[in-house]
This record gives sequence, structure tokens and C-alpha cells, in this order.
Amino acid sequence: MSSTKYSLECRSCNHNIGDMGAWFESNQQCPECGNKWVDVNYTADMAGVKKLIEIKDHEAKSVFNYFDFLPIDSKENIVTNGEGVIPVERWSFLEDFAKKYYNLDLKVNVYRNDLNPGTGTFKDVAASVAASGLKEHGIKQYCVASTGNIASAFSHYLAEAGINLAVFVPENALKANVAEVSAHGQKIFRVKGDYAMAKKVAAEYAAKNGILMSGGNTDPLRVEAKKTMVFEWLRQCGELPNVYIQALSGGTGPIAIDKAVRDLEGIYNLKNPRYIMVQPSGCDPMTQGWEKSKANGFPEGWLQDYPILENPVTEVPTLATGNPATYPIIAKIVKDSDGDIITFDEAKVKDISRIVAFEKGSKIGPASSTALGGFFESLKNNILRDGESVLINIGEGMNRAPELVEQMIYTSQLVSSVEECEVPNREDYREVVWDKIVSEVTVNA
Repeated sequence: MSSTKYSLECRSCNHNIGDMGAWFESNQQCPECGNKWVDVNYTADMAGVKKLIEIKDHEAKSVFNYFDFLPIDSKENIVTNGEGVIPVERWSFLEDFAKKYYNLDLKVNVYRNDLNPGTGTFKDVAASVAASGLKEHGIKQYCVASTGNIASAFSHYLAEAGINLAVFVPENALKANVAEVSAHGQKIFRVKGDYAMAKKVAAEYAAKNGILMSGGNTDPLRVEAKKTMVFEWLRQCGELPNVYIQALSGGTGPIAIDKAVRDLEGIYNLKNPRYIMVQPSGCDPMTQGWEKSKANGFPEGWLQDYPILENPVTEVPTLATGNPATYPIIAKIVKDSDGDIITFDEAKVKDISRIVAFEKGSKIGPASSTALGGFFESLKNNILRDGESVLINIGEGMNRAPELVEQMIYTSQLVSSVEECEVPNREDYREVVWDKIVSEVTVNA
């Protein structure tokens, strides 16, 4: 039976495709025009979201707090570890830095995806809803191409759903991600080449074996899952930020936020935040395409003008998308919001991680440090404006990158006797951890 709760509408030709079952049967594309990007529309009044957000004694336990506005029909199919209800934290030390060195009064929050209880990543919410949707429609085999974190999250949640998963990652994927997939008993194929090659082999595997493959950044299950972060910001903060900063690989985040804003039109007076998307210097094709078009005044056809980087070498493998097929979608959303796509020098990832550990006691991974680095880069390049509220999406914890943990060591001292052991003062290290970032302010002042 088709769902009476929701339906999928093609973003290109507006064809009503039906429910997720019909979507899977049509190989996750519009049967009329072949487009792979759809909107999910609900029969329930979207004003119901407002009730969930504003009921003060209501306890939200997971992303499925918003069950009526997710493309799952039966609660019996829910696969959850309590992800999605994570804190938005005020990080005043970033506000103090902006005020001291740039004379900007900013309100800075971070969204703590590293505290998700599944795998501690930005991908847990998407994996939970995807696993629930696949389970509901009796899918037993699935495959996905990933730079790392999607691999970990999907292997975790699909294992709970009893679904066999084949994961295709580039050969330079973080060992921690590979280990986690394997630990859940899911199959992992390390493909010789980059992420683009991993996607190619995964697609061929799916076609050869008649197996569904994840639809990527526009997958309706992923988009609908991640749009709930907007609901959470409204529930916890009562407002959307003026600026949203995220490390960028493919870009489901801004696609999902834009969908939530459209869903809540007429219920809340919302508009998209200014999107500042951050890529690591070792793999920044979207930034390169964006900067070229911006310099030329965004000429006709600019959305199709971006480079493809083959086998990019980067210290942030989870962001290593050298062939950014979603660039036309992401770049348009960014431009419409008066935002920017920028690059952060990945050599400074460890410096950002040290600052956060020192100031907040939180250990964040390379992609999260890239996002935080984007905040400092935005200050340096006058992208942020006085009085704005900024939200930074923390993507993952440091457990994803044990190599980064080793680079965090800076207080160690080799001694041969007690006479060499001075009583420490932690405050003496503050200047050390901030040195690289503060020195850039001086150089660029």
C-alpha cells in the first residue's frame, strides 16, 4: 500500500512519484524525467512541528521526536540510538576572540554532532532515518560509497536493522572508519583511487547485483533526517542563526536546512542563514569553482564551471570529494543566501583541535576543526558582520583520527631526574595553543 502520510515530488518536473517504496522501485529517480532530486511533502499540517518545538514539558529523545514529518510510516520500523537531540552550546571564547582582535560583537554557538550516541558524527541522524526507511520496505541488501563517516554510521545502523551493507571507500580512507565498518560485520571495499572511483565501482556493483545504492547528498531519507536540525535549533535557541558554518564535502547540510525553511514557510518567519562552506586546502574544488565565478561576476553557466580533482591528497579524508557533483546545487544555495565558499589551510587542523581541547575540554576531529577553522578564516577575510549570530556545525569527534591525537601532544617533557620537573601552570600554555591563529591576526592587521 502506498503511504497516506507523505509523497515524493520531483524537483524538476513536479511529478508525484508516491512513497519511498515507489522511489525504490523506480531506482531512486523520477520515472518521468530521470531526475534524482525530490521533495518529500506531508499530509499532516506542518504547524505540528511548531507544537513539538514549543511544548516546554515535552521531552525529545531522538530525531524521531519529529516522526510525523519524516518519511517513515510505522514506528515499529524505527532504528535509533537517541541521535539528533544534541546540544547547541554557546562558545564564548570564540566571541571573545572576535571582539578582541576584530572588534565584532558576535553570538557564536556550536552544534555538537560529536555527541551523537551512535557513532559520534554528523551522519548518525541520516543513517538512523535511512535504516528505518530501508527496514520498512524490506530492503535486505544495500551499498554506499563514502569518504568515511557515512560508512561508519550506515554500517552501525543498518546492522541494527538487519540489513547487509557493502561499503566502498577510497583507499586513503581513515583506518578508524574502515575498522568500524568491519567491526559491525559489514563488507568494506577499499577502492584503488579516490572517492570518485569508489562511487563508480559502487554504482557498477549495485547495477550488477540489482542492489539499491545510497542516493548521496540529495537522498530524500538523508535530507529529511538532517532538516530536523533546524527544528532543534528552534527548540533550543528559539531562532535560526544569521550565519551557518560547515565543513564541506558533498553538502547535504545546506540542502536540508533550505528544505526545512521551505517546510516551515508561513509557520515561522524564517529565512536561510548566510552559508559559509569550508573546504580543506588539500581538496577544495568547490572553493576553486566559486572563487573563479565570483571574480568574474557569476557569468552565465557559472554553476557548471568547477574543477574536478583526481586523487586529491588531503589530511582530511572525510572531506575528500574531488568531483563535487552537488556543486551546482550547493553554490546556488550559498549565493542566494549571500554566503561564501572558502578554503582552510589543513596544516592548521591540529592547532584548531588544540584550542578547542584547551578552552572547552572537547576533542574534535579533522572535519570539525576545518569548520572551526572556517570561523577564523571568515574573521580574517571580513566575511562576518557585526551583530550576527553564528552557528558552527561540529561534525565529528577525534576518535575518527588517532593520528590527530598524536599531533595534539605539546606539553610532554622528557626528564631524567625530579630536579627537572617544574610545577606546571596550565595558563602558561594558553599562548602556545593560540599562537598560530593570533599571529595571523597580527600579520593581516
